[in-house]
Amino acid sequence: MYMRDRKILVVGSINMDMVVKTDHIPKPGETVLGGEFFMNPGGKGANQAVAVARLGGHATFIGKIGDDIFGKQSAQLFDQEGVDITGVFSDPGAPSGIAMITVDQAGENSIVVAPGANANLQPENVAEALDKHSDGTILLIQLEIPMETVEFAARYARERGLMVVLNPAPANNLIPELFHLIDVITPNENEAEMLSGIEIKDIASAREAAENIIRQGVKSVIITLGKRGAVVMDNGAFHHIPAPEVETVDTTAAGDVFNGALVTALAEGKTLVEAVSFACRAAAIAVTRFGAQSSIPYRNEVLLHAVK
Repeated sequence: MYMRDRKILVVGSINMDMVVKTDHIPKPGETVLGGEFFMNPGGKGANQAVAVARLGGHATFIGKIGDDIFGKQSAQLFDQEGVDITGVFSDPGAPSGIAMITVDQAGENSIVVAPGANANLQPENVAEALDKHSDGTILLIQLEIPMETVEFAARYARERGLMVVLNPAPANNLIPELFHLIDVITPNENEAEMLSGIEIKDIASAREAAENIIRQGVKSVIITLGKRGAVVMDNGAFHHIPAPEVETVDTTAAGDVFNGALVTALAEGKTLVEAVSFACRAAAIAVTRFGAQSSIPYRNEVLLHAVK
């Protein structure tokens, strides 16, 4: 039994991903002949909202799209996934966001994002949406929208008693200013190194980085480590949660799946360690599939994966 009625509010970006598969990611000045091309709905915020919905959570997305074909397609796809889009605004003066993604044979990717309407998501938009959904319990936010809007959303939600979870991607030097507003922060290795100033080589150095971030004012830290799983620093206790062993096809959106799964489990009343374990399993399934939202698993798949 799970509690779908506990509403998760996801504030963030929505893009259309344009993906090319190739042997290797080109170096500066290099032209590479690619292979398969396809378009896939994406954007970190949108991916995380869809992950919440597919994994059994009640997802409400707050963001901004352009008044164009990509925006209309995105809204339609959200509706099909069961994501509440009453917090989505349309911007007639800007195109919808897009991302250009190159994926190599090892499943690693290189991404360039043109934010479009995402860059115009304003604090007043977030206030209007949060007031409309005052029954929310968790706010999940990332950094593909203006930092002013991120800071406002975190503060506004915190004042109203919501748990605030920040996925600090893409990382920037302004994040520490938000630390006192954050309940849980979920950097990957590179982001954790930027935030802590500590190079992560192994689990011991990951713990050191997490402890450094905690000292800066965040309540709890989760550092995702790819194939090595994730580490958790919470209430003075440190935990390493290993990831299932899988064959990686494409890492696009793996972090988004992790974050969506994390807040879904937290909304169900799971402990942070239990939620991270669930998130690791969900992300492990995602990397075995190609694409962003097309790689997001459903709840029954993650539960089945846990008993194999």
